[in-house]
Amino acid sequence: MNQEKYIGMDVHQATISVAVMDSSGKLIMECILETKAATILEFIDGLRGTLSVTFEEGTSAAWLHDLLKPYVSHLVVCDPRRNALLKDGSKSDRIDARKLAELLHGNKLHAVYHGEHGVRTLKELGRSYLTITKDLTRVMSRIKALYRSWAIPCSGTTVYAVRQRAEWLAKIPEPGVRLRAERLYQQLDLLQPVRQVRFVPPCWWRCCKRHTVSVPSVSCGLTVVSQSRLMTAVSTAS
Repeated sequence: MNQEKYIGMDVHQATISVAVMDSSGKLIMECILETKAATILEFIDGLRGTLSVTFEEGTSAAWLHDLLKPYVSHLVVCDPRRNALLKDGSKSDRIDARKLAELLHGNKLHAVYHGEHGVRTLKELGRSYLTITKDLTRVMSRIKALYRSWAIPCSGTTVYAVRQRAEWLAKIPEPGVRLRAERLYQQLDLLQPVRQVRFVPPCWWRCCKRHTVSVPSVSCGLTVVSQSRLMTAVSTAS
């Protein structure tokens, strides 16, 4: 007798809706679990046969992937953007769990890469770098926007230079606006050192080399980091 089971999980912060199908695609079980490791593993331990599990990529996906991987035969973290069938028909946590189990049974899911811890570490490094870069760019744009709002030309990068900062601040006649500019410069000074990318172990690069594409590199402090590797680590490993 075929003991394969296909388990769809609709994961939320507090609870997980679960649907279990057998090898013929028949729904044999539905339940709601707390999003706690002990509860989830107790449920998995109570199932017999070859277990295949799927859930969508999300906030808890990496944690749940690492929790379940040693206990199941097949694990798919799927991309919700590429699972069009999930968008059809009625929507509820229970229905979504059923659809995930059905798609897993039919081998119709698009997996998101969850691999070696080295790649995941690189992914987090990439996320951190990209987030800080966006914050830094936003602050720099605000500084220029402030000067331009007072009709003070500020093309180029000298407006950000520490040595010329007093000269630039002196051009602002309004004390309140000048204080705002000083606060923006403080943010700039905090973000610039944090943005510097430190040494990345070569094994992390080797783990993600096969996922990279050819784009220009960017110089980031102590080393030259390929922007494609950072972007790909975020997009394919997340």
